[in-house]
Amino acid sequence: MRTHITRAVSAAAAAGALTALGVTGAGAAGAASTTPRARPTRPVTAYVANSGSGTVTPIRGATNEAGKAITVGKSPSAIAITPDGKTAYVLNTGSGTVTPINTATNEAGKPITVGKSPSAIAITPNGKTAYVVLPGNVFAAPGLVIPIRTATNKAGQQIAVGGGFAIAITPNGNTAYVVNDGSSVGPPSPGTVTPVQTATNKALRPIKVGNGPSAIAITP
Repeated sequence: MRTHITRAVSAAAAAGALTALGVTGAGAAGAASTTPRARPTRPVTAYVANSGSGTVTPIRGATNEAGKAITVGKSPSAIAITPDGKTAYVLNTGSGTVTPINTATNEAGKPITVGKSPSAIAITPNGKTAYVVLPGNVFAAPGLVIPIRTATNKAGQQIAVGGGFAIAITPNGNTAYVVNDGSSVGPPSPGTVTPVQTATNKALRPIKVGNGPSAIAITP
């Protein structure tokens, strides 16, 4: 009789200890469930724009081997990939289009018409909008920025800026800064940077910088 009582007390004490640790029901199984699950790894692929052949070459990161070339537009010059890694947007300078590529299948989608000689592309951190820069100069047409909704791959209303040369988007996605190189003809001239509000796609007052600005980067 005493042995049964001792075993019962020991069992009760063990149960109390588990309860104090926050483990209930299945005990060890419940404790194991608190371990975070590892996220599945996504294959790493590098995409190379081949301006001379109008193609993009995917390179498998695991093997460093080139895959089958993907036909895009004329003179592809830049590539931007959505934050979720599902779509690569290829800027075709020669054909004035942007070609979306499904990274799961490496199939090119329908080209999106943006305008003459696009020079740069950037995608917002939330992946909802790709901004394409069309160059301009002070002696002719102004530079433009074309927003593309990635959900529909439709180009939106153009945004007038200055010369239009390069673009960078803030980490919070609120502002796109567009570099205007002043003039694409003759010697370098005073340039500006135009902030664009991504919520409204409205261009704000240009910021004066130095002669012939050519690049921009934003801190994380």
